[in-house]
Amino acid sequence: MALLSPFPNAISLLSSLSCARARSSPSSNFRAQLSSESLPDHRFVLGCGSVSVDFLASVASYPKPDDKIRSTDLKVQGGGNAGNALTCAARLGLNPRLISKVANDAQGKSILEELESDGVDTSFFIVSEEGNSPFTYIIVDSETKTRTCIHTPGYPPLIPEELSQSQLLSALDGVNMVYFDGRLYETALIVAKEAARKNIPILIDAERKREGLDDLLDFASYAICSAKFPQAWTETPSIPSALLSMLLKLPKLKFVIVTLGEDGCIMLERSVNGSSDAEEIDVHSVLESLKQRKDESNTIPTCIASEVTKLSANGIGTVTGRLFIGTAEKVPPSELVDTTGAGDAFIGAVLYALCAGMPPEKMLPFAAQVAASGCRALGARTGLPHRTDPRLATFL
Repeated sequence: MALLSPFPNAISLLSSLSCARARSSPSSNFRAQLSSESLPDHRFVLGCGSVSVDFLASVASYPKPDDKIRSTDLKVQGGGNAGNALTCAARLGLNPRLISKVANDAQGKSILEELESDGVDTSFFIVSEEGNSPFTYIIVDSETKTRTCIHTPGYPPLIPEELSQSQLLSALDGVNMVYFDGRLYETALIVAKEAARKNIPILIDAERKREGLDDLLDFASYAICSAKFPQAWTETPSIPSALLSMLLKLPKLKFVIVTLGEDGCIMLERSVNGSSDAEEIDVHSVLESLKQRKDESNTIPTCIASEVTKLSANGIGTVTGRLFIGTAEKVPPSELVDTTGAGDAFIGAVLYALCAGMPPEKMLPFAAQVAASGCRALGARTGLPHRTDPRLATFL
């Protein structure tokens, strides 16, 4: 299954742009100037997951069948959940390494060059001499502020035998956090088992139900879910009960976050030292009480937290912990360009926050701020902030 590269001229242009960016990248210059005192002590993270080239076309409104329309803007850049999240983490000051696979084609070269220019270590990539690198067509609808993705996987796929034991140990050496986006699950599972053996915390992006994801979640220290995942995975009637069910089903899980777009996020954190005589309260009641405390006039991200208590859901069980509501930034419609990669940016910021030891009350607004910054430009990476961004000054 060999595929021709789409938009060959655009690919050549991207390759040229990536080379120029690698030579004069603001990110590269920025990282060279970083003071070690201003960064977390635990800076090395390892990711395993998807990368791609994104072909983004912005249109005034989504086309009808058999329509012929013109784009209002066009961008070709790197993408993929893991590629985006670790690019975000790198711009914030972490040192990410990434395990993935590309082909030795123009797209693969541009993927590697762009990641490297942002400070992501690609030395653990597998490069196939045959096949094609992954790519995605993305239609960004300016009218509804939505994006539609048409993805073509890379071929041949990554298989565990391509990552040697020595490479695996080298990739994990000195790492303080491991992240999986749920793809490449057979290889990811091998990495997860070794990371668990070394007691390295694991964060998993649970975007949707995928083959092998259940096995990966068994190793998770932290999980960040899309809006639909918790209920789909647990088969429970509500998001609060689903989050509680996830903590009961996954005893290693310290917290789970569900992202809700413009409605912010909800986080449930397990308490290790919770009082055994704490009052038992229905998790839905706690969530409603937190919602009533929200200040709807506040445009910047905030966090509202419950006290440590025994949270229960009828027919599911009880977990001692805290519930959090994180609000999203209210981005003015004139500034909202594209939500592509907003979830990846949120995850990249959480990776940084965990390495920096941020409490949830600070982590959730920080991640929301980073995600909102990314929505102000076309593509998943164009608007990702650097550590020096004034919008992040209150957090860093």
